[in-house]
Amino acid sequence: MASDERSALLGIDLGTSSVKVALMSTDGEVFAQTGEAYAVSHPAPGWAETHADDWWTAICAATRAVLSARPDLDVVGIGLSGQMHGVLTVDERGRPTRNAILWADTRAQRQAAAYQQLPGATRAGLANPPSPGMAGPILGWLTEHEPATIAATRWALQPKDWIRLRLVDAAASEPSDASATLLYSLADDGWDETVVASLGIDPAILPMILPTSGTLAGTLTSQAASDLGLRSGLPVGAGAADTAAAALGSGLTETGDVQLTIGTGIQLVTPLTGPVLPEPDAGWPVVHCYRAATDVGHYAMAASLNGGSTLGWVREILGVSWADLYAAANSPPAPGNDLVFLPHLHGERTPHLDPTMRGGWLGLSSEHTRTDLLYAALLGVACAAREALDALVEIQPAAAVGALRLAGGGTVSAPWRQLLADVLGRELAAVEVPSASARGAAFLGGRAAGLITDPDRSALTAELGTTTTPSPDTALHDRTFAAFQAALSRTRSMRSSAPTA
Repeated sequence: MASDERSALLGIDLGTSSVKVALMSTDGEVFAQTGEAYAVSHPAPGWAETHADDWWTAICAATRAVLSARPDLDVVGIGLSGQMHGVLTVDERGRPTRNAILWADTRAQRQAAAYQQLPGATRAGLANPPSPGMAGPILGWLTEHEPATIAATRWALQPKDWIRLRLVDAAASEPSDASATLLYSLADDGWDETVVASLGIDPAILPMILPTSGTLAGTLTSQAASDLGLRSGLPVGAGAADTAAAALGSGLTETGDVQLTIGTGIQLVTPLTGPVLPEPDAGWPVVHCYRAATDVGHYAMAASLNGGSTLGWVREILGVSWADLYAAANSPPAPGNDLVFLPHLHGERTPHLDPTMRGGWLGLSSEHTRTDLLYAALLGVACAAREALDALVEIQPAAAVGALRLAGGGTVSAPWRQLLADVLGRELAAVEVPSASARGAAFLGGRAAGLITDPDRSALTAELGTTTTPSPDTALHDRTFAAFQAALSRTRSMRSSAPTA
């Protein structure tokens, strides 16, 4: 299939609270992009859900808007990316049997803890620590608590895989999302029957796994084309998990390169030449290992749950704008009047693997101002990022040197970038790529359409922009980080020794 100047690839990136849609050339130029928001509901403490039909409504609106912005372009391929880990159960016609349960949901803590009872070789093959917001524990919880839902379910899908089902009328998964479910063996590259059976999950509800993220998954149905304002028959790629798609879209390909993204959470990602599998008798790894969106390859990810979500809570509680919050990074408290903020409002993954962790300000006095509280909150999130970086470097020593690539909407403020650079002790080079996951998704649409065929071209290139250099007083920030870790240790010790009812 040949392309011309009017040809465009459509990338759909289904995020946690909004969808982004982009039109891109086969050379990576983004012609237009737009987004639409939808709600995340919390029907009980620790639960996080979305009505899947809201996703489709938002995708249709955003797609029509981006097509209207460039009516001169002809879409020739469609690719997908989507939020990871969560699960949506659907019937034989693809209709949801309940709301989607998202990655931030913590109801399946007991099911996640049950992974400890798996044989050592099985745990090692998973190559990932258990988390209650992943599809495996969630499906275990649904099997136990909502048997009627499971009885009505034909397929258990990751969020973007349901979107693909709406596009091509065929259910499937692909390696980058499947490997993040806690139902997939990285050692064997497929669903792990031992894990599935241990959770009581019916293996028949797990879809087939397409070979790669760039595999042709099908063609656009007439109904989906009508909804989106496109022509039917367009090739649709398998797509990828949003982190894997973002790595493609931002050109993160070299071993040793590390990309820091602060969005709802904090993610540090580095490419691997193969899976990092723990020894069978070892404990759980604190860093995740998943299949990449390239034809071959893996990546390691250190993930904190407490990035923009925590800062957004602080901003709302203290009644300030985002600009005021980020400006506080320029206003440290007076010496001797320091505060420590623990950002773990949502529990924590890397490096603590503890969904029960909680946060707060420590060391408050009547002399502290609102600006002091804001500064401490930023500092606490930066310290959480440093903990995650240290864990990543431990399994991938090549990640210990060089600048960190910095991406994500939560890092555009210059004072905040400077505070991050100081605490991390590394240069931060901004990645000048809008909507990297949507760009990566469009790339995968191009692979599926046969328009990107060079086997040596596994990702797009990206320009690196402003570089932020850490201030020379590294000892000050080392002491700050040590105080953060000491406060965290004391707090966790107090919680573990507290009497229970």
